[in-house]
Order: sequence, then C-alpha cells, then structure tokens
Amino acid sequence: MVASSQPSLTPDEYLQLEAESPVKHEYIGGEVYAMAGATDAHVTLALNLATLLRHHVRGSGCRAYIADMKVRIGSHNRFYYPDVMVTCDPRDSETTSYKCFPKLVVEVLSDSTEAFDRGDKFADFQTLDSLEEYVLINTRHPRVECFRRNKAGLWVLQYYTPETDVFRLESINFSDTLATLYEDVEYQ
Repeated sequence: MVASSQPSLTPDEYLQLEAESPVKHEYIGGEVYAMAGATDAHVTLALNLATLLRHHVRGSGCRAYIADMKVRIGSHNRFYYPDVMVTCDPRDSETTSYKCFPKLVVEVLSDSTEAFDRGDKFADFQTLDSLEEYVLINTRHPRVECFRRNKAGLWVLQYYTPETDVFRLESINFSDTLATLYEDVEYQ
C-alpha cells in the first residue's frame, strides 16, 4: 500500500472519492492508501476460497465477498478491503459499498502486506464484535492460519498444513482440503 498525498478525509469524503476512483484505496484515520496489484498465487487462492464459500453459504442468509467489498471499522475510523469475507448479519444489507459486521475475514498474505495483516490490521479487525474468525493464507507454501475468538473473548490460533490435509472455518461450519484450496497455485 502507498499513502496518497491528499489531505485528511472524512469517511464520507473517502467513500465519495472511492466510488469514482479507478484505483482502490484503504482508509486509515483520514489517510488513504492505494492498493497494489496482486500475484497469480494471491488471486488464485482468494478466488478458490471465495468460490468454495459462495457455494457453501448459498441460501443460508450469509453472503461471501471477494476483494472489492470494503469492511468499515467505525470505532477506529478504518475501511479495509479483505481478500475474502463472509457476513451473516442482516444489517449489512443496508449498505452497498461496505459491510460492518463480518463473521469471517480472510487475508491472503503477500511479502508487502504480511506484517500489516498480522499486526495492526488484525488488531483493528479484533474490535468488531461480529468477527469470529480471522484467517491468513500463505502463498509460499500450503499453510492456513485460523485465529478464532473463543468464549472468553481470546483469539486462539490453529494452523493447517499438508500434514492436516483438511482446513476448517468454524465460524461458518465449513471444511475442505488444502489441495482444493491450493489448486492451480504456483508458489512464489
């Protein structure tokens, strides 16, 4: 992500500019950051998972979104574009350009964003009461990291690797094989 040279914007100004911009930007406390393009592995992993999740949640009242839908974190004045997300909250049908109540957020890791995805972005997403699971997918080798909020409100990590074969997204009662998730991925 690259910071823009624009002056500080309000959320409404950001949404108006974003609706007209040919380039996607994330919004952090009044500052906008241009989104970089993605690699083949990144796009393939996001599309594979989004396709699986779209089929899984069909007819359930939940919706799966990929890359172009923003999540608003109002308490921290943020808008992010997760690679994949699922929302099951009917209040999210009230907004067409962003969602506020995701149940599941997935980020496909890249060299340029991995530290941010693991750090400040994850900390911001943790403030959403609706979020039950935050998932990181590795592009260099098959590994999925699922951070789940337990009943005590603590985030617990579970790794999935080729040794486990299957990965599970408990927030939406979904599981599949790592081989299916990583189908057609050329590792970076």
